[in-house]
Amino acid sequence: MSGWERSSTARVIAPARPRKLAKVPFVELADGRLQGVVSSGSDISRVYVSSVTVGAFAYACSTNNNRPCGGTSSSYCNHIRALIDQAVLQYGAERVARYLKCDLGDTEADAFSLTQAMVGTHPMPGDSNAAATVFSRFLRHLAYLEFDATTAPLPEMQWFPPTRAVA
Repeated sequence: MSGWERSSTARVIAPARPRKLAKVPFVELADGRLQGVVSSGSDISRVYVSSVTVGAFAYACSTNNNRPCGGTSSSYCNHIRALIDQAVLQYGAERVARYLKCDLGDTEADAFSLTQAMVGTHPMPGDSNAAATVFSRFLRHLAYLEFDATTAPLPEMQWFPPTRAVA
């Protein structure tokens, strides 16, 4: 077995560039979507769960209590655009484009060109049923911020085998 197979830790990929978490505190490439949580510009207690699907670029945006975003009537709202911008900072434009299966042609990969390429396909509104799952994942990540820094194992992570264990 290789070294990483014997280890109980997962490799963490460093962000492409540092980003501020105030506007988009949570962004991930998962479940066939670019998805995340975006803060409201008008109400500090409101957040939006936004997503763009792989390939078709269908979009969804709603509040954390499933009220639809008013800006998604015909195209990507500002929440989705902010999500794409922060995903590019977190993962890099090439990785986001590759994950979303977005062909940029000869255009330099950045958040603007990625958004323009997806909007140019005239995507349709998608299903917002994943909002609850995405928001739940976000809350789970927030819970880890309450823990003191430690190297001791976390109870909910005990299904990982300990380092140097014999299987």
